[in-house]
Amino acid sequence: MRYRQLGNSGLRVSTLTMGTMTFGGKGGFSAIGQTDAAEASRVDQYLAAGGNLIDTANMYSSGVSEEYVGKAIAGKRDAVLVASKVRFAMGRGANDVGLSRHHIINQAEASLTRLGTDHLDLYQLHEWDGVTPLEETLAALDHLVTSGKVRYVGASNYSGWHLLKALGVSERHGWARFVSEQIHYTLQCREAEYELVPAAVDQGLGILVWSPLAGGLLSGKYRRDTQPSQGRHLGDWGEPPVPDENALYDIVDVLVEVGEAHQVSAAQVAIAWLLTRPAVSSVIIARAYGRTARRQPRGRRPRPQRGRGGPLGAGQPAAAALSVLAPARHRAVRPVRLPGRLPPAWPGRPDPDRPALELTLGC
Repeated sequence: MRYRQLGNSGLRVSTLTMGTMTFGGKGGFSAIGQTDAAEASRVDQYLAAGGNLIDTANMYSSGVSEEYVGKAIAGKRDAVLVASKVRFAMGRGANDVGLSRHHIINQAEASLTRLGTDHLDLYQLHEWDGVTPLEETLAALDHLVTSGKVRYVGASNYSGWHLLKALGVSERHGWARFVSEQIHYTLQCREAEYELVPAAVDQGLGILVWSPLAGGLLSGKYRRDTQPSQGRHLGDWGEPPVPDENALYDIVDVLVEVGEAHQVSAAQVAIAWLLTRPAVSSVIIARAYGRTARRQPRGRRPRPQRGRGGPLGAGQPAAAALSVLAPARHRAVRPVRLPGRLPPAWPGRPDPDRPALELTLGC
């Protein structure tokens, strides 16, 4: 396992983070998988492989995910970093949702109880709250840091201007500053390269990537003429979206081709590519253990969403799929070839000469 700095902080995280959104599989989360308490013990395998960061959220299965994580890390808390999130509704009350001081502090206490710990290593704002004053939200986070209940704070699913505004407010008041941003970023969804990735490089933030395989679409099991009998995208979970279905399959073709050439899976190639991107500290991996989403009629594929253009066209040669960024007028980050060597060292990125394809699930 490899380790990187989480942005400009002193915290070192493994390049692979264990995601726990499937833990519990309650309510709407049953559509993506159901990991029960026994299977949650696979946390031990992750730790034994050198992983040190587990990502969860208070709203995953209404708190059950945090409970399972707490049981899995009991007796080994000092060997693992725990990240959680706050924002979404945790009850029917008027103040059971959002990023008010009331909700943030109440939910931090509730998360600590469910996790069976006295502190969170990383506490993330799960999404922007356009109602609560930003000063109130960030002051509450700073209070949790100064009280010792939270070590570091970060953002999740923020836009570029949300991120920069929050950083500016924190700096102006001398409050604890975001050290990370958790974003969706894959070979088939590269809008993050317009603003979020350059912002992370400029502001010294570490990027945590959720759903690095686009919900399994880049795993290699979804092909133009082949659909698996089980899987998230054959059920009722439509996230992440597919802006261009033909481009998606172009990318998968290349992933499979490169993987076969290097005797690794398409999934490993997709993750290795992400780990060459600037400011990426870690990618969040998970598996939908237990009962999976129900199967849709034969032949049905992920449905593309219209009106959202992508950087890859249907008639574009597949060999170009891994090196194309956004349209030229939006290019803000240098392209990186795959396979090949890592780009020059970015902040917190060790060993720039290590082959990109070695940065896979087995390392």
